[in-house]
Amino acid sequence: MFSPEVNAMLLRGIGETLYMTLLSTLFGYLFGIPLGILLTISDKNGIKPNRVLFRILDIIVNIGRSIPFLILLILLIPLTRMLVGTSIGSTATIVPLTVAAIPFIARMVESSLREVDPGVIEAARSMGAKTGTIIFRVLLVEARTSLIVGVTIALGTILGYSAMAGTVGGGGLGDIAIRYGYYRYETRIMIVTVILLVILVQILQLIGMVMSSKLDKRK
Repeated sequence: MFSPEVNAMLLRGIGETLYMTLLSTLFGYLFGIPLGILLTISDKNGIKPNRVLFRILDIIVNIGRSIPFLILLILLIPLTRMLVGTSIGSTATIVPLTVAAIPFIARMVESSLREVDPGVIEAARSMGAKTGTIIFRVLLVEARTSLIVGVTIALGTILGYSAMAGTVGGGGLGDIAIRYGYYRYETRIMIVTVILLVILVQILQLIGMVMSSKLDKRK
């Protein structure tokens, strides 16, 4: 269908897209999980209520989620240049992708932890379990299935963000779609990149659902 050069470009685009998506998701969870935990435990119904802390974190997360990714991408250009030395390319795109992912992931983690049966938490507290024990041995363990589903959703969302980054030279399939499919009117390349993005999302979702099904103790 395409020349060897175009096929190689598409393969490289797939690799760059996965590289950006997976690393951004990893970094997003490194910061998003603690933030989600703090939101959960500091809530008025949490195990360590703190109205001031919860309100501050809640506002930060809401602001982070309300900024469109393309605008965030531009706003973070100075930070991206400072961290990686450039504002274009797949590595540079990881910075804004991670920043965009953190509040989104934090909110999903909070939602997952809130699904844990309060009775289980109270049982742990009645046996003298400390806050750290409740967090790591009760909340995270009981919510593991929902958390895995959340990872799947996050991967699909961040992959979509990575495609948007192509509008400013972010690399990956989105960049190929913009540079060749849109600017050069190569409709076939545009269609193929869209199909590849859809396939990648479906594969990631399938892997996530299989993992969550295996971890679901209710089955």
